[in-house]
Amino acid sequence: MRPLTEEETKTMFEKLSKYIGENIKLLVDRPDGTYCFRLHKDRVYYMSEKILKLATNISRDKLVSVGTCFGKFTKTSKFRLHITALDFLAPYAKGFGVAAKSTQECRRVDPMSIVVFHQADVGEFIRNEDTLT
Repeated sequence: MRPLTEEETKTMFEKLSKYIGENIKLLVDRPDGTYCFRLHKDRVYYMSEKILKLATNISRDKLVSVGTCFGKFTKTSKFRLHITALDFLAPYAKGFGVAAKSTQECRRVDPMSIVVFHQADVGEFIRNEDTLT
């Protein structure tokens, strides 16, 4: 487990800012302590510094998961959010999706048209539960 590089941090924060904007700082500086993001096997984990200190006693090859998995980096260095991050993003997000059409177009579209591209759903979590760590 290691801290994210500057490029990884930038990529992840750009993705998060699409959904929660300036509220990213509220994820790190919380009233119940300081939280951080760490990378382990291409997955980004969100944890308190207290948990981080405890996790340093476990060797990297034995460590499976620690904290909450926020997402993972693909082989092309893109960041994908996981459903496990929704509990932390929901209080700050106005909506968890990307609009496929403008507001004006949404008023005139046919009922079977795609209006919002989903980013995650509970069904996806259940289907991929074995691979999400």
